[in-house]
Amino acid sequence: MLSPFGQKLPPVRAARILSIDALRALTVLVMVMVNEWSGVPGLPQWMRHMPATADAMSFVDAVFPSFLFIVGMSIPFALQQRYRAGDSVWQVQGQVLLRGAGLVLIGFFMVNAEDGFNASAMPVSIALWKLLSYGAAFLLWGSLSGGKNFAWPWRVVGLACFALLAWLYRGGADGSGGMKPQWWGILGLIGWAYLIACGVYQVVRGRVLGLMAGVAFCIAYFVLQRLPAVAASPGLSWLFSQDGHFVHAAIVLCGVLCSMIFFDESRAASAGQRQAWALALAALLALAATALRPEFKISKIHATPSWALYSAAASLLIFTLLYQWIDVRGCKLWPALLGPVAAQPLLAYLLPFVIGAAMQWAQLSWPSALHEGGVGIAFAVLYSLGVAWGVGLLCRRGVRLSI
Repeated sequence: MLSPFGQKLPPVRAARILSIDALRALTVLVMVMVNEWSGVPGLPQWMRHMPATADAMSFVDAVFPSFLFIVGMSIPFALQQRYRAGDSVWQVQGQVLLRGAGLVLIGFFMVNAEDGFNASAMPVSIALWKLLSYGAAFLLWGSLSGGKNFAWPWRVVGLACFALLAWLYRGGADGSGGMKPQWWGILGLIGWAYLIACGVYQVVRGRVLGLMAGVAFCIAYFVLQRLPAVAASPGLSWLFSQDGHFVHAAIVLCGVLCSMIFFDESRAASAGQRQAWALALAALLALAATALRPEFKISKIHATPSWALYSAAASLLIFTLLYQWIDVRGCKLWPALLGPVAAQPLLAYLLPFVIGAAMQWAQLSWPSALHEGGVGIAFAVLYSLGVAWGVGLLCRRGVRLSI
């Protein structure tokens, strides 16, 4: 398996790894749950995002980083699969670019559907506009047969739908504006971080020390952006203006590191040794976060290095526990419920947004009692389980959504 520089990438375990599936599925479902919690007033702070200036994080602030972490864990396996299928180096790079661009595109449309639009100037309702954008995404990357994505004619239709929706969009106070990246959305942020991490992984040829240097580089990029000399130079300010993307990429690279520690087949080691290395890395990440915290406070909103490294350390510890429980001890974690979510995380993530847009278009809403107090908390848990059940049902019918 060759990098763009003609040098081999280390082989990773080819068989499906249930602990990775479990972490992926749990992360997606917890994200669905906390999204529902956001509509419940009066929740304790540990069940909500911390304010941007709080110098603190709740477990809710660690959900998105866990998503980034699991994206990183998947990179060595995904690239290996492409190379072993016979793809050339440049075909693989093209696939990486298309996947990252697809995530950015969906995120861009989702953000503009939530804010910045002028409802009175839109030729169609924003609810219908949302539904059509999800339909366009499905035409581009979906399947109804359980196999390959739709044929190219349908994918061209999907791309044309995106273009039409962009043309129909009206934004700004007077409705004369168009779509713009107010921020990139969760999927868009994942897309940018994925592109950076894939590049770093291949440049350092999957080596652990090289990946650690990549994490350090991403953190240094954030720090450099705040130096007075950089802030005073228009050129340097522009060069270092993507600090958030690089911090997110650092979390993705920590996920890559986790996969290389546990599943690099070029390194002979026992399960116990690999777990010890993982714990040592988690401790190192936590120490680095602690060292950076006095200068760069913990903040998910500002994507600070301390938040990123603490989150990556937590994800590493959680995965180590899952690996010990599932892969080493052979325990199962509701495979019938979590399996479809693990196999179709994008479908699982988007399904609640599709349901919300459909209800908005039909002028329906959940009873207000389902978003109050303990009932609201319980409803969010049950709703996330219902999403898991719905994804399983769709998968059994052959529905797939994969970029």
